[in-house]
Amino acid sequence: MNTEQLKSRIEAVLFITARAISLDEIATILGEETGNVEEAILELIMDYSARDGALEIDDENGYILQVKDEHMDLVELLCPVDIKPAVLRTLSVIALKEPIRQTELKELRGSNTYEQVQELVDKGLIAKIKDKNGRSFNLKTTPKFAEYFKLKGDTRSLAKILEIDKGVKDNE
Repeated sequence: MNTEQLKSRIEAVLFITARAISLDEIATILGEETGNVEEAILELIMDYSARDGALEIDDENGYILQVKDEHMDLVELLCPVDIKPAVLRTLSVIALKEPIRQTELKELRGSNTYEQVQELVDKGLIAKIKDKNGRSFNLKTTPKFAEYFKLKGDTRSLAKILEIDKGVKDNE
């Protein structure tokens, strides 16, 4: 296989895997010598760099084809928000008990709640509104939450349908 064909196949592997992948893994997948793959991938990195496009190959923890930082606003606009499982569980509690005071949420979910709530606010999935006494916040989902999860109707109806247990606790 010539270098251009190898580069093309490496590019396909990086596109399909959508995760950081080691040089050895790429060589195994393609049935090629590691040295040949390394040479071709370095050329491919230079090709992407020279064309000054929106994509790049990052090689920090393996190789991955990704959108350059300056275009991440488009990714966030067009692609779903990535939510870690612990944050998703916190979001579920907020959605099912909304509006919920942040202090109550902390009692249910543990001390990591504050960071998780901030992440959800940053992603636009919940709103954080100062309560009447000014010492805590009321949390509730936003229209972006409903859009992201393709929900119709309100979450209170969903909670009643699912007959959710009120004792939700997880210290992740």
